[in-house]
Amino acid sequence: MWNRVYALFVARNTEFFRDRSALAWSVLMPVLIIIGFTYAFTEDNPEKFKVAMIAAVQSGGATDAFKTTRYIKFIEVDDIEANLRKIERHQIDLLFDANTHKYWINQTSPNGYIVEKLLIAAFADSGQTLQQNMVEGDEVRYIDWVIPGIIAMNIMWGALFGIGYVIVRYRKMGVLKRLHATPVTSVEFLTAQIFSRLWLLLVVNIPIYIGMDFFLDFRMDGSYFDLLLVFTLGCICLICCGLVVAARISSEEVANGLLNLFSWPMMFLSGVWFSLEGAHPLMQKFALILPLTHITAAAREIMIDGAGLTQISDHLLVLGLSSVVLLVVGAKIFRWE
Repeated sequence: MWNRVYALFVARNTEFFRDRSALAWSVLMPVLIIIGFTYAFTEDNPEKFKVAMIAAVQSGGATDAFKTTRYIKFIEVDDIEANLRKIERHQIDLLFDANTHKYWINQTSPNGYIVEKLLIAAFADSGQTLQQNMVEGDEVRYIDWVIPGIIAMNIMWGALFGIGYVIVRYRKMGVLKRLHATPVTSVEFLTAQIFSRLWLLLVVNIPIYIGMDFFLDFRMDGSYFDLLLVFTLGCICLICCGLVVAARISSEEVANGLLNLFSWPMMFLSGVWFSLEGAHPLMQKFALILPLTHITAAAREIMIDGAGLTQISDHLLVLGLSSVVLLVVGAKIFRWE
């Protein structure tokens, strides 16, 4: 028995090492991810908190002392009203007017609580009085803010791996070769795959949404139809991403590496878990080309702000155009064998 086990062990290892593309991706993929996230999140002074500040006309005093606090990212702003919603949505932790010494926080934000204590400590011996203001309107809990991103991320995993990995396995097992002998065209095959995966994703995620809402009672101020439209269009766009990845690859290991290369940056750089407010401008621009960014942003605007289709039309346009382009590219480069 052990001789057979050993023979299979050697055969599988030989197969893997002979597949140069799979071997290369197994080495390069984690290296690329590490380099990317090192660039994105590693600095000499890594900021853990975000404070929007209206700069003082005259510098000096306790305000300058507060600005030297480590691990706080200070973002200069010009308008108070425009940033109050960012406090509601946990995009910034505190808003401070250095001229009037007024500050605004969200009382449900743990980071806001900590930054407020640091601000009070900086002004403790200055003799100046700080004036606290809570954000007006309905407060947004972190769970309300993060739920749209979690649902979008779950759709991303199902779309990318559920379609990309399966097609590669079809090609490797010769299923596509048999289909090629039939009158079915590549566009017809890919379209069928899109509708099949879209149906499955909606069937799975709609009960998940209903179940989470039942137990967590998260915020939903917009239209359920608009939300369904966003997630449906997001599903199609992400499925098309998976189709492009699987269009020509015949190695499951390479497909796994490429799909991870697509999914991991989206998971961390699309604003699913934390806001990119105050991040490097290049990182913010890069996030705008990721489909998950637009799905998450549009879903948040509907669920938290009660936005309609007009307000999220820019996100819908990006997702729609991306879906068409990716489907055309996938159909052009698709191969059956």
